[in-house]
Amino acid sequence: MSTIEAAAENAHDDHGHDHDHPSFLAHHFDTPEQQFDSGKLGIWLFLVTEILFFSGMFCAYAIFRMLRPDVFEGCSQFLNTKLGAINTGVLLFSSLTMAWSVRCSQVQQNRGLVGMLAATICCAMIFLGVKAIEYSHKWEMGLLPAGLYFYDPANPHPESHTNYLFYICLPFMILLGGVVAWLIASLVTRNTFHLKCAMPLSVAAACFFVGIGLGMVLESGDSEHGSEVAATAELETEISLIANSDDIALERLAGDAANSGAKSELNARMQQLETAGSSIVQDGEEISGAIVSVEENVMTQRKAGVFFSIYYCMTGVHAIHILVGIGFLVWLLIRAVREDFNPQYFGPVDYVGLYWHLVDLIWIYLFPLLYLIR
Repeated sequence: MSTIEAAAENAHDDHGHDHDHPSFLAHHFDTPEQQFDSGKLGIWLFLVTEILFFSGMFCAYAIFRMLRPDVFEGCSQFLNTKLGAINTGVLLFSSLTMAWSVRCSQVQQNRGLVGMLAATICCAMIFLGVKAIEYSHKWEMGLLPAGLYFYDPANPHPESHTNYLFYICLPFMILLGGVVAWLIASLVTRNTFHLKCAMPLSVAAACFFVGIGLGMVLESGDSEHGSEVAATAELETEISLIANSDDIALERLAGDAANSGAKSELNARMQQLETAGSSIVQDGEEISGAIVSVEENVMTQRKAGVFFSIYYCMTGVHAIHILVGIGFLVWLLIRAVREDFNPQYFGPVDYVGLYWHLVDLIWIYLFPLLYLIR
């Protein structure tokens, strides 16, 4: 053996690239354990950056709630707790199926792994379907971020020429049609691998519309609330008109010199109006005490618009993370059908599982903070 050949063989052995080197082990790792630990450290560092990213939005929420609790209380009434609760249950169940997927990959139960990954994707699609109903309903009412806000309490359900729900569902309709076409092509060509991939993904794509139907059933609560708001606004208008008519009638009566009672009543009202800006009059005695708060309409662009800006920012970014997670889960499902995972190589499933648990955990905080605490 020449010197060059011996040196090349020694260098090959030093890097551990012998004939027994498994295909799933990257060339820069010596053992599967080292590869798994490195990947685990990397995903934890990534999750820390995600926590820092969401913490900024949580800080904005806390500051806004502290400065304007009245605006928060008024606007949070428009968030449907039923929709938030069902989405919370769906995501909690998806955490169970995701953890089960990790276990199946560890013991090399490929059929169970495919089934649990598909169940996790189905839960994610149901979540997005319910969220689509919630978003489209608020957009039709005009409950939008500050720059686009146009909600009118006197007309909470205006006739909209834009079908927001259709435009939200359109990409998912195209997705469902594409996956079903893939399934039919797999059946025709009898491609077993493609068939095993297309079947669970077809069910998962259809689950988005299951979420749409579920959201439509639960959205009735918001419609009732909008009617209550309209009725309240109408009642306040009627009361204001009655009060103004009383004042006009009193002024006419006070114009009669013989009607001293009406004159006294009108003078008393004028005096109370002048002194109410800095003190309170009660039983003929002036009681020191400035008025510290005045009831005002919070459903305005400058007030409610800020609340819904924070709401769409927090829930919208979370929904984007759900979509990214679905992409990773589809990638894992295809590899699981290919039987890439075994007791020595299950890192990708574990890493995606950690990401998915963080996404679920963030929603566990969003639900009570936005929907329950008032």
